[in-house]
Amino acid sequence: MATTRVGSRAMRGVRNMPSKISASAAGRWEKVPIQDVWKRLQECKPDSPQREEIRNYLLEKFLPLVRYNAERIHTRLPDEVDIEDLMSAGVFGLMDAIDAFDLDRKVKFETYCAPRIRGAILDELRSMDWVPRLVRHRTSKFEQARQQIEMSTGVSPTDDQVAMHLGLAGEEFDKVKRDSFAVNTRSLTQRCFSSDGSRDVREIDVIKDDSQHNPSSEVQRRDLKDLITKGLSRAERLIVILYYYEGMTMKEIGSTLDLSESRVSQMHSSILLRLKAQMHHRTKDLEPVED
Repeated sequence: MATTRVGSRAMRGVRNMPSKISASAAGRWEKVPIQDVWKRLQECKPDSPQREEIRNYLLEKFLPLVRYNAERIHTRLPDEVDIEDLMSAGVFGLMDAIDAFDLDRKVKFETYCAPRIRGAILDELRSMDWVPRLVRHRTSKFEQARQQIEMSTGVSPTDDQVAMHLGLAGEEFDKVKRDSFAVNTRSLTQRCFSSDGSRDVREIDVIKDDSQHNPSSEVQRRDLKDLITKGLSRAERLIVILYYYEGMTMKEIGSTLDLSESRVSQMHSSILLRLKAQMHHRTKDLEPVED
């Protein structure tokens, strides 16, 4: 199960971003009014060193806008989405906004670049989402209908009520309902909850391992087997153990004990009747012990 990560395009963009400009260059442009900086950027030739220097200065100057928009979007996302990944994608929007900004439109750059940054982040999120957008839309539509009915009636709605609310029926409603339960992926290394110590507890630390046996359950299972088979003959004990614990059929048990299948079935029925009578008198022995 892969962790949620920023797309390859965003990661390449972060690696290829120009390094920070020198302190002297930054100080030189800091002293120039921002309107004059934009004019100078537009006057420079596309491949000139000065244009690259001004562009880098503007990237650093408006980089906080990327973090601001990334944090606002991150509050509505699952914990496994890294805010640094969102910022990496948002940098593309900022770079595109700097290249496309036009002073003649009389719009503040902060106002102009915000939709570009958010759009770049949302585009990257869509590319990371393995569930198609149509399925997401159906999921949202189904959940909204369910919540509206529950708010008006005060109880959880039935499928018929949701279907009537959506105006759907038959296979069409079944498809929408299936899509509403789309499976999401989770990272096993993401934080599950904080611990008292300095180390957070991850999902992989608390996930159930079905391949391991619980020693307590094994002891209880053995004690129950001993209680059930107590007082039975060797052949009767083998029939109970082989049938209920080893999963063998009556025919297989008969071959093992050199008995006919019908004889094994007859002995099995007799054993059950005796065990029911014994368990009726041992009910207190099977009750859980209170701590």
